[in-house]
Amino acid sequence: MELILLVAAGAALAGFVQGLSGFGFGLTAMALWAWTLEPRLAAALSVFGSLTGQIVAAITVRRGWDLPRLAPFLLGGLAGLPLGIYLLPQLDIPMFKAVLGTLLVILCPLMFLAPKLPRIRHGGRAADGAAGAIGGVLGGLGGFSGVVPTLWCTLRGWQKDEQRAVIQNFNLAMQVVTFASYLATGIVDASMLPLFAVVAPAMLIPVLLGARLYIGISEAAFRQVVLGLLTLSGIAMLASSVPVLLMR
Repeated sequence: MELILLVAAGAALAGFVQGLSGFGFGLTAMALWAWTLEPRLAAALSVFGSLTGQIVAAITVRRGWDLPRLAPFLLGGLAGLPLGIYLLPQLDIPMFKAVLGTLLVILCPLMFLAPKLPRIRHGGRAADGAAGAIGGVLGGLGGFSGVVPTLWCTLRGWQKDEQRAVIQNFNLAMQVVTFASYLATGIVDASMLPLFAVVAPAMLIPVLLGARLYIGISEAAFRQVVLGLLTLSGIAMLASSVPVLLMR
């Protein structure tokens, strides 16, 4: 029963975050699940929940389809995804979370406190593709595909609907391919199905609530929410990983 409640709580909280921001299910859910769930199970639940949330959000919050802008992210993500899936069984989860959490805790407040930072205009599609590739690797590791592309879109200075159109469609594509790969490689197995049945209903209403809130917020508020959520995710990842590393 405790396991079911933990999985449901993580799915509900992560679903709301994803509905609001268009990403972040994996980061938010892992902050709770990583304490007790085995890494392979946590990654599978994360990708399944993220995929479910992306499908719901894509129906309720439609933000266009700018293929020329989206294509570099997709191509990069598809190139990076196999590496993430390959590394997952060998991954040192606490070290990974500590590194990613540190980056988020340092970078996001700097971006939050410096709204007048010059926007990155150079790099073009190659730079967008590189951000997508890193997102693909992180997506293969457990559904974290939206983190780096979201930060990159923010640095690009794109408006919230432009950013949402890229991140929402990118994440949906990455989660579909990632989950299919998990099934093909045996990372997902029949023993996980009961917990999948917990995740889907637990996140449904929170995703819809988050998506509804997104429609009414301003550009500035959206940027603050995204960076704030990323910072909190980084703090949670450090809180769960540093004690483990110190005990080694």
